Amino acid sequence: MQGAAPGGPESATLLISCPDQPGLVATVTEFIFRNQGNILHLDQHVDTEANVFFMRVEWDLTAFTIPAAAIATAFTAIAEPRQMTWELHFSSNVPRMAVFVSKLGHCLYDILGRYQSGEWRVEIPLIVSNHPDMRAVSEKFGIPYVEFTITKENKREQEDQQIALLKQHNIDFVVLARYMQIISPEMVAQFPNRIINIHHSFLPAFIGAKPYHAAFARGVKIIGATSHYVTSDLDAGPILEQDTVRVNHKDSVEDLVRKGKDVEKLVLARAIWYHLQRQVLVYNNKTVIFN
Repeated sequence: MQGAAPGGPESATLLISCPDQPGLVATVTEFIFRNQGNILHLDQHVDTEANVFFMRVEWDLTAFTIPAAAIATAFTAIAEPRQMTWELHFSSNVPRMAVFVSKLGHCLYDILGRYQSGEWRVEIPLIVSNHPDMRAVSEKFGIPYVEFTITKENKREQEDQQIALLKQHNIDFVVLARYMQIISPEMVAQFPNRIINIHHSFLPAFIGAKPYHAAFARGVKIIGATSHYVTSDLDAGPILEQDTVRVNHKDSVEDLVRKGKDVEKLVLARAIWYHLQRQVLVYNNKTVIFN
């Protein structure tokens, strides 16, 4: 589900959640139709247990009679009586993404390859790291690399500087591409549901620095990865994407590491894509991923 392509007509996307009630789809689509908008994509879901309605609708703004700057105000009159929580996004706004990385480069290489090839419509103003290892990679792609040496003693101070740097560059969201530092609640609060992490699915069964070695010792048959939004609860945020790959007794530790890196790259790329396409709604620490 793609938004308006570069050079194509501008579109608007609404992400909506509210208590379920009759006529919600008709109300939203009537608002668009009445103002001469052409719907490009529409998806909706009802959580019958929680009685919550979720909707994503994207429409062409070419003939829309309400100026883009006034759409939010006009929609508020519809949303408030129905207790809607909603977001409005425009395809002309290109998100700005910062990538955090430590010493492992497989996810970073994958991200930068998709970025440079034009697969993703996104800007990457900077790469942030707590080690110098990935600086050469950053330089190959012409992206500024900012290093913060982090210790127990200076972690709070360094993270404050990172937050200031992200604000200085007007960063919309952050991707932790195997960034091996715990993000503080203070930073999470600055980017709610806008920090995306990737980790192996062995947590919490195989914790520690060498999860693949521990999994190998147990003779696992499936390995995988999970991408999620970061919250103040370690590795317990809303899940964006997961996948697995089969392994067997013939696989060495090196095989598990190689296969694990492959699935990590793919799962993280999918999660970033969902976020870029405005396909995600978070509710009760879970996600609704619209098709």
